[in-house]
Amino acid sequence: MSSHYDVIVVGSGVLGTFHAYHAASFGKKVLLTEKDHYPIQATVRNFGQVVPSGMGSEWFNYGVRGTTIYKEIQSEFDISIRNNGSVYIASDEDEQRLIHELKSMMDSRGYECHLLTTDQCLQRWPVLSKDYCREALFFPQEVSAEPERMIFRLLEYASRKFENLTYKPSTTIIDCTVSGSTVEVVSHRKEKFTAEKVIVCNGGEFKLLFADLFRESGIVTSKLQMLRSAVMKEIPLEGNILTGLTIRRYESFQECPSFATTKTPEHLAELKKWGIHILFKKAADGSIIIGDSHEYADVAHTDDLGFTQNEYINRLMLEEASRIVTFDMNRIAASWSGFYPQHNEKDIVEIDIENKIHIRTAIGGKGMTTSAGYAEESIRKIYHTDDVE
Repeated sequence: MSSHYDVIVVGSGVLGTFHAYHAASFGKKVLLTEKDHYPIQATVRNFGQVVPSGMGSEWFNYGVRGTTIYKEIQSEFDISIRNNGSVYIASDEDEQRLIHELKSMMDSRGYECHLLTTDQCLQRWPVLSKDYCREALFFPQEVSAEPERMIFRLLEYASRKFENLTYKPSTTIIDCTVSGSTVEVVSHRKEKFTAEKVIVCNGGEFKLLFADLFRESGIVTSKLQMLRSAVMKEIPLEGNILTGLTIRRYESFQECPSFATTKTPEHLAELKKWGIHILFKKAADGSIIIGDSHEYADVAHTDDLGFTQNEYINRLMLEEASRIVTFDMNRIAASWSGFYPQHNEKDIVEIDIENKIHIRTAIGGKGMTTSAGYAEESIRKIYHTDDVE
């Protein structure tokens, strides 16, 4: 195997894999490495909801472009993409006002969406509670993925499609330094590879490379709790189901005129304290993913978050979920924690070292939605051209 490449990408989560994918599609000779036997972090521990409608500023455009990329790949190779749309369900007047304002913003962008009455919602999703669902905003073009399948299928597709892309899992990169006109990386097996450029998409791993830099970066880690129901194929809950707490949280709604003056009702205060907003997604096997919550720690204290489940948080989520849907919320088959890095003042952390090492990390909870589109633009910027050859 060759030891010199145009670009080496460290980390094969969704952000790193799409950097490798786009670099290869632009004709670059690419090595993609992964420290684990296969991706096991945020890329596979999420809802799999691809929701550009929830993104703010330029990230909306990355999400729209990413959705197109997902659909293009799905047309050639099954990576588990399903086009069932996204819906935001408003439960009170404040949330209704916000979805109306978001619709006006989306109409001005030419992004298709439709307001749904209570009866229209119940016709499409009859398990929604009539008392909760006052109105909704539906985006028919949005998609979902199966997170436990998507990245593996994407890696298989990219490896087959591009002869100029080499994938090396179980390869932990322990050193990355500029050496003259190239960058040298060293694996835990003492393998040495060189490249013109290295892109580090390290996800939540901040101890192996550039540990001191990350410690001072302002990055924090978010811990999420999610639950999965038993298989309930009979429950009609297709698509990305987002609710009132999501309307009160997502970036796109924060751009709405009335968001700043929207107050949190007393009955939602405890949920907001734990960063809870209720999402549902019916998986391909008929189980339903429910969540999620958010707890935070800076990168120097990520271990303090622990890996155990806080049952009080799970109970809060299930109680709120029971207000929204009418089926039994006690049929829980599994629960787990997910972790992703983010920055409280930046949408993503971009650090360039001598214009040869390019760190791209802390994309936050928008990685599944925006990575495909963002990584395409990132590769163009790294190579300072709109037409990478």
